[in-house]
Amino acid sequence: MSTYDFIGDIHGCFDEICTWFDKAGYKNKDNMYFHPDGRIPVFIGDLTDRGPHSVEVITLVTKMVENQLAHYVPGNHCNKLYRYLQGRNIVVSGGLETTIAELQNLSPNTYDDIRRSFINLYDSAPLYLRLDNSQVIAAHAGITEGLIGKTGKKVQTFVLYGDITGEKHEDGMPVRRDWASEYYGSPLIVYGHTPVREPRKVNNTINIDTGCVFGGQLTGLHYPEMTYTKVPSNMPFVVEKFR
Repeated sequence: MSTYDFIGDIHGCFDEICTWFDKAGYKNKDNMYFHPDGRIPVFIGDLTDRGPHSVEVITLVTKMVENQLAHYVPGNHCNKLYRYLQGRNIVVSGGLETTIAELQNLSPNTYDDIRRSFINLYDSAPLYLRLDNSQVIAAHAGITEGLIGKTGKKVQTFVLYGDITGEKHEDGMPVRRDWASEYYGSPLIVYGHTPVREPRKVNNTINIDTGCVFGGQLTGLHYPEMTYTKVPSNMPFVVEKFR
C-alpha cells in the first residue's frame, strides 16, 4: 500500500518546505527529498507568489516530480504563472509580482530553464489526483462528488478556485461557498486554497492550507495515518488573511 504526504500551499516559502521534509523524516540527495520508507509527497498547488523564494520552490518541485519522487496538482496561482510564462495577457496581481521579480533577476539561460520546466510541470499535471484506489483525492481548492471522474472547464474552475459565486469581498477576494459542509462523498478530499489556522476537517474533507505565507504554518497530512507534521512560518502573521 502506498503512503502519501499531502503538503499544503507553499507560496514561495522554500525554507519552510525544506524544514518540513527534514522534520517528516525525509533525506536530501542531489537537492531532492526522498523518504526511506517510500512515502510520496503530494503538492496540492500554489507553489509560488507572495513568499520570498518562489523560484527555488519551482526548482525543487519540478525536479522531484520529474524524477517520480512526488505528485503535483496545480492551484490558481500556478495557473496564472503558467499563463504569464506563455506570454498571455494577464493582470499581474495577487502576489504574482513577487515571482516575476525573482524571474527577472535570473540570467536568460536560467530563466529559460525555469520557464520550460514549470510549463512542462503544469502541462503534465492532472486537474486533481485520485489515489489509493480513489479513496483519497487531492484537489487544490476541493472538488464535489459529482465532479469526480470528470474533466472540462467546470471542473477546472472548481479545483482551481473553489465554489465561487462571482461576487467579491471588500478586500477583492472572491466569495466562495463552503462546499465542504455539503460534501457527503466517500472519497477523502484533501485540499487547500483558503487559509485556516489549523487543518479544517469537515465531513470527509480536510483543508491543509494553514497559511504559511501569511505567518501561519506549513502543514502536511500523512495518509493513511491521518496525522500531521507542521512547521511554523518565518513570515509575519497577517490575521485578516485567515477565514
